[in-house]
Amino acid sequence: MAEPAERIRREFAPQAEVEEAARAMEVFAKTHGSEGRRVVLITSGGTKVPLESRTVRFLDNFSSGRRGAASAEYFLQAGYAVIFLHRHRSMYPYSRRYTAVNWLDALQIVPAPQTDSALTEPKLKVEADQTNLPGIVGVLKDYQSIKGSGRLLPVEFNTLSDYLHLLLAAAKALSPLGANAMFYLAAAVSDFYIPASEMPEHKIQSSSGPLQITMKMVPKMLSPLVKDWAPKAFVISFKLETDPSILIERARKALETYRHQVVVANVLDTRRSYVVVVTDVSESKLSVSDDEETRGVEIEHKIVDDLTSRHSSFIEGLQ
Repeated sequence: MAEPAERIRREFAPQAEVEEAARAMEVFAKTHGSEGRRVVLITSGGTKVPLESRTVRFLDNFSSGRRGAASAEYFLQAGYAVIFLHRHRSMYPYSRRYTAVNWLDALQIVPAPQTDSALTEPKLKVEADQTNLPGIVGVLKDYQSIKGSGRLLPVEFNTLSDYLHLLLAAAKALSPLGANAMFYLAAAVSDFYIPASEMPEHKIQSSSGPLQITMKMVPKMLSPLVKDWAPKAFVISFKLETDPSILIERARKALETYRHQVVVANVLDTRRSYVVVVTDVSESKLSVSDDEETRGVEIEHKIVDDLTSRHSSFIEGLQ
């Protein structure tokens, strides 16, 4: 393995059960690979960076995992098997549609059919009020179908350390699939961290006065992923900017630096309705019109349609 892998093992202490998750991903990849199915690893949500070993304070970002969760549904519709590497409590496929719902308001208690007249207390059951959960029947059917198919493997991370270890394990699991493996790196990963050896054990005290923190750069995972960990895979990264004037330049710089296949570039203010799919030879603009948005069309559907087609061309080009 390349140097970043050793640095991850040395400097980042995970809290997640990495070995168990690694075994599950390996089995999942082998199973679907043996059936000739494409497998995509989707990373989703933000990474938490602790400031103390016994963490009270941490650095975070605003990522909700919406793009990753929505994309997972569309990859599943396209026939892929999906490893969904997501932040704890971030949005999840299918249930993401109801994150604004107070579930207690959407449920009601009703009497259950009584089968034993000798019972003194009536049995009760819980039903969903579909007016508060629009489309829930169809969404639940889709979810149960996918769950029954065994094509969705959720893997959870919380901290930056968890994420780095699990991404490394996922790359190891998917590498044997060659070009049938896709990496869809939509997670918002921190660029900075405090090494465990330099982190205070206990809660930082405000009585000590103003806080000054020196953070190190997180090792770049994309380069070793493309070059060493899964060199035959189809790899997509995301580039988010706030300044539209530098968006394409930054996307092309990433392609030049890391030598992967695609950058999905987007601007913060319009990220839900407009992206540019950038490769070394093309720029494809994808957008959702107001009419499409009214009809429930999501930009992630168009992104996944575009990328699955590119993945097919990528595989054919290697044959």
